[in-house]
Amino acid sequence: MKRWLQDLSLSAAVAGFVAVLVGFTSSVAIVFQAAQALGATPAQTSSWIWALGLGMGLTSLGLSLWTRQPVLTAWSTPGAALLAGVSGISMPEAVGAFIVCGALILIAGATRWFERIMDRIPIAIASALLAGVLARFGLDAVLATKTAPALVLTMALVYVAARRFLPRYATPLVLLAGVAVAAAQGRLHLEAVEWGWAMPVWVTPAFSLPALVGVA
Repeated sequence: MKRWLQDLSLSAAVAGFVAVLVGFTSSVAIVFQAAQALGATPAQTSSWIWALGLGMGLTSLGLSLWTRQPVLTAWSTPGAALLAGVSGISMPEAVGAFIVCGALILIAGATRWFERIMDRIPIAIASALLAGVLARFGLDAVLATKTAPALVLTMALVYVAARRFLPRYATPLVLLAGVAVAAAQGRLHLEAVEWGWAMPVWVTPAFSLPALVGVA
């Protein structure tokens, strides 16, 4: 603990805060879309984010202290994007697919099968698969200029400028710019937000072949 306190500094705290902020703000909207696609209730969606935050926080803290290296765990943005595009799969079926997916990831990591398989897959194919999953969200951002041109263009300009002069803070600055423009246009309706602690919601898993093939 004494050594950990010695390693703690303002720059390290800021770097960790920015990493978490970028991770959440850059893709949490996709997680919400995935929850909606699966028919999750607001309570289940809140529980989902609660589990993600708690799991990522504890694993990042534990692994960093154990390995004495900056280890940051995060959800899979392409995986969330894939879920956002599914149809005909219920929340219990998705939970069952998550369990199978987690078991497969554990087996792949323990046996190094994944590393051997990826060594045989050309990088171009892997990149194309990733692009195919995320392409719809990029196109949706462009199409949003029809309904919210000021918001989209302002965020795009801030991103381009920040990537040039302040690349580390590009995503937080884009978020702040978007919030500022949305507030100026009256798009923020904070009065409808119900503040409270997130609570876990139990979802009994269900296993089906379509969900296992399409999600896991």
